[in-house]
Amino acid sequence: MKKLISAFLFMMVGNTFSQSVPKTILLLPDTGQTTSYTATFGEDNDYTINTPSYTNNNDGTITDNVTGLMWQQVDGGEMTIENAHIYCDNLVLANYSDWRLPTPMEAYSILNQQKNNPAMNTVYFPSSGAEYWWTVTYQAGDNTKVWVTNAGGGIGNHPKTETVSAGGSHQFHVRAVRDVTPTTTLPNHFTDNGDGSITDNLTQLVWQKVPNTSALTWEQALSYAEGLVLAGASDWRLPNIKELQSLNDETLTNPSVNTTFFTTIGVKNYWSSTTLLPNPSNLTSAWYWNTQFGITTYDTKTNTNYVICVRGIPTTLANHLVSTENSKDNVIINPFTSKIQISTTNENDYYQLYDAKGISIFKGDHIEKEDFSSLANGVYFLKINNAQSIELIKR
Repeated sequence: MKKLISAFLFMMVGNTFSQSVPKTILLLPDTGQTTSYTATFGEDNDYTINTPSYTNNNDGTITDNVTGLMWQQVDGGEMTIENAHIYCDNLVLANYSDWRLPTPMEAYSILNQQKNNPAMNTVYFPSSGAEYWWTVTYQAGDNTKVWVTNAGGGIGNHPKTETVSAGGSHQFHVRAVRDVTPTTTLPNHFTDNGDGSITDNLTQLVWQKVPNTSALTWEQALSYAEGLVLAGASDWRLPNIKELQSLNDETLTNPSVNTTFFTTIGVKNYWSSTTLLPNPSNLTSAWYWNTQFGITTYDTKTNTNYVICVRGIPTTLANHLVSTENSKDNVIINPFTSKIQISTTNENDYYQLYDAKGISIFKGDHIEKEDFSSLANGVYFLKINNAQSIELIKR
């Protein structure tokens, strides 16, 4: 029996807590790092996850095909953070007037760690001389500092007076973004799976709940992650720097993480699998994430830092096939338009389709006969039998 499906599978089991989160990106893009810098398996380029992909709309805008966001192609130049807000509020570009400043995760998503100064795909985003780009977020408890991405590939909290227009000596530019589809709200950001792992429902990544308690060198961190067996899984790996940064909560400090779920993460430096590219002759450093505020920066690979491992559906998306332990279902990855396709050996599957607010849209055993073309674009959830749930993004 063949029936229809989309896109991202995760298990809705264990404990959930009420911690809603807006979902403005479809998927988290890869860092773009494609070169190997060690013989030890597990570095960034060993995993290609949601390869960066853009469309030039030839109207001054770029669509990110991974996140679904639309970006201003040429940034708006240097200005204060206050003027950046005004600029985005008043921007009319490509006949759109709903431009805004990006969140830290959104701004970080278009950086490319295979490049440097700027760490960006300049085929789509021309170099402008910017050293930093503003985000919409101020540092928690300190409105004199703002989260910004930088041309070297990092993200951090900087005094807003550092920009030239505020009397400083650095180039802080603005690049506006807009939502192509309406923002949805996930009722639960994280799910504790009750087996030593945490699912991030925003990115579909699954995280080690309790990080490794011993500091390791970068090479040791790669080996540790590749050898980890936890929650009945052995496909754990060292996360890339974008994945690590996605855990950050800029409303929190010391640590900048939801400690209801990550109770022992503490204030530490956590290695990523991503190598720093200062220049071709010096590749001895790697990116790490610091949980005091949540900045991403780098350290020499022979120094020791901590490790939190990751796994999940994004590592298998390239295979276009997901197998679940609790059933014999094989889920074919394809866009959710008006049909949902499932390849299964179970003739008695029962389906329930919900919208992002949890309202039931369909229930029954003949989902392949339903027409969903009238549904508005957005996030939907398909529950099959008991515990299996699939997130569907209609676009």
